[in-house]
Amino acid sequence: MEDPHAPPAPRPPGGGDTVHTRRTVLVALAANLAIACAKVVGGLVSGSPAMLSEAAHSVADSLNEVFLLTSLTRSRRRPDARHPFGYGKERFFWSLLAAVGIFVMGGCFSFYQGLNALRAPQAEPHGGYAVALVVLLVSLGAEGISLTRALFQVRRHAAASGRRFSKELRHGDEPALRTVLAEDATAVLGVLLAMGGIGLHLLTGAAAWEAAASLGIALLLMYVAYRLGRNARDELVGEAAAPALRQAVADFLERQPEIDAVTALLTMRLGPDTILLAARVDLEPGLESEHVEEAAVRIKHELAERWPALEQIFLDITEATRADRGRALRERRELDRMVADAERDRRPRGARPEP
Repeated sequence: MEDPHAPPAPRPPGGGDTVHTRRTVLVALAANLAIACAKVVGGLVSGSPAMLSEAAHSVADSLNEVFLLTSLTRSRRRPDARHPFGYGKERFFWSLLAAVGIFVMGGCFSFYQGLNALRAPQAEPHGGYAVALVVLLVSLGAEGISLTRALFQVRRHAAASGRRFSKELRHGDEPALRTVLAEDATAVLGVLLAMGGIGLHLLTGAAAWEAAASLGIALLLMYVAYRLGRNARDELVGEAAAPALRQAVADFLERQPEIDAVTALLTMRLGPDTILLAARVDLEPGLESEHVEEAAVRIKHELAERWPALEQIFLDITEATRADRGRALRERRELDRMVADAERDRRPRGARPEP
């Protein structure tokens, strides 16, 4: 018979969606490698700055997918003496490197191509531009397929988390998927900009259109790199768990007969699907020492069973002062407000809240 007070068995890091994420990254990598080779050839044949900017874009995306695959492997290593909380934050670190790669390799090179084209307008376009346009059309189809797969996975994540699709796009928990989605969407927009610049160059004979397309691609890549880097920074610094989870954990602790008050509830995401929980609680007066230990073990066990993402759970039993209780009450009101705002965002427009 299983001991109800036994600690939960450790589970391997990473969630079930890691396999789907890996496949999404592999699809994006295969598409980007083929596209990068084609764009490099097209850019060299045509001499088009817009085409060369897109070639640099695809090369940067390919390298970034290698970073993301590395993060998916390294983040699943088990905790050890040097990293007792595991390696889940490897996902965030490699996502930060991917953002830097997009900025340096894609954005800066495209910016250079645009400025160079403005300073030294090239001669009349030649037959190589037909090759460039064909390559861009094929690239648009391949990038569209990769983007569609990433969007389908975002929809699956949104359904699993109970968030709206638009909310999941902005605040999804999987950094690798978020990076692939940003890269694919940027790639589609970049191809459209390059096609527009080359097309207008062919129609008007003015190379300034291609220069403008290259600068537009550069600005697009720099903006995406900034957003991805900012998200990775927040996660590396130490981001709290979702407000709904924190509220549910607080409600659970407050319902326990041994707990008189929860004076602090601290959480930190250790990875896309692993969370550290540290709670400071004041127990009901009169509990004997052996009952205190039994209650702590039981509460930890039930927390881990209800929310498997809580891989590290710490309960600090301490006597609460009046100031502690007042601060805890203010923090709880703020948490309830955040959850209410999230619920309001999740409801369809025009829908009334449930009574």
